[in-house]
Amino acid sequence: MKQLAPDVWQLRGFRNAINVYMIEDVLIDAATKLAGRRVLGEIESRPLSMVALTHCHPDHQGVAKKVCEARGVPLACHADDVDAMEGRAPVQPANPDHPLNRLISAAWAGPPHEVGRVLQEGDEVAGFRVVHAPGHAPGEVIYFRDSDRVAICGDVVNNVDLATGRVRVGEPPDLFTLDVAENRRSIRKLAELEPTLVLAGHGPPLRDVAELERLAESLA
Repeated sequence: MKQLAPDVWQLRGFRNAINVYMIEDVLIDAATKLAGRRVLGEIESRPLSMVALTHCHPDHQGVAKKVCEARGVPLACHADDVDAMEGRAPVQPANPDHPLNRLISAAWAGPPHEVGRVLQEGDEVAGFRVVHAPGHAPGEVIYFRDSDRVAICGDVVNNVDLATGRVRVGEPPDLFTLDVAENRRSIRKLAELEPTLVLAGHGPPLRDVAELERLAESLA
């Protein structure tokens, strides 16, 4: 586990492909259902009070149920993703019949699990403020810490090109995004927070936030 900022750590993973973070004693996101042994092993010796999702997609909720049950902790996500997490709506609502999305859902999506804490705009999680940032997913959120302006943003932006592996800040692929126009508004909302460190769901930590500002300006 690598420390990125005070009380903020990133779990090990392959080339920052699918990121999982910890803030204080809260696990942020839960990778795919294939990552159970790795995630549980890495947090085994650490206190855990909750699992909180940035959004309910197969590569972010995969072992949420397993971790919550193994450690006896609640699951949190935004109100607009509760139905998906609890099995009443598709985990991937964008283009669900596309062959790639069908494959990803079958291979990566974890089972439904009860949401013990329903998040709303302005709530606080381990010192981070919840900022609703829909578009990529209905319940996408940014966890933002005002004291040092650290932002954990899920897939509001990606800091890697998922097709080529090239590191760069950009929009998430349209194929996986429910409402591209709404997500662009959320990218501008992220930039308006003026973060000093952006931790995305995919790609390495972004410290040159001028790249984010340029992206937001290009989408205005």
